[in-house]
Amino acid sequence: MDNPTTTLWRPVGPRELALIRDSGMRAFPPRLPEQPIFYPVTTEEYAIKIARDWNVRASGSGFVTRFDVLKSYLDRYRVETAGGRAHQEYWIPAEDLGNFNAAIVGEIVVTREYYPGDVGK
Repeated sequence: MDNPTTTLWRPVGPRELALIRDSGMRAFPPRLPEQPIFYPVTTEEYAIKIARDWNVRASGSGFVTRFDVLKSYLDRYRVETAGGRAHQEYWIPAEDLGNFNAAIVGEIVVTREYYPGDVGK
């Protein structure tokens, strides 16, 4: 393959998912002023935990998205550990999100959905 990719996940709430859908499932929305970093995660398990245990409580539902990003783009960032080895993510500065979106190959796919009855499961 000429352009290898890396699969990442992102837990999102309903508002962010609506904006992703508005993009044709091709891009993540710009960060809000109080969100200086976009953080896709490296495992589906970590994304599930955030979507189920945090997004549902914060906004009534949580979703796990999966997408592929050009490895050549991601190589300029390092994987950060947020709390423990199972909690690894990339920290993409908000001003780089347009370039990040341009490096997404294919569509962003929703792999899981969580609602209030799912919290803690």
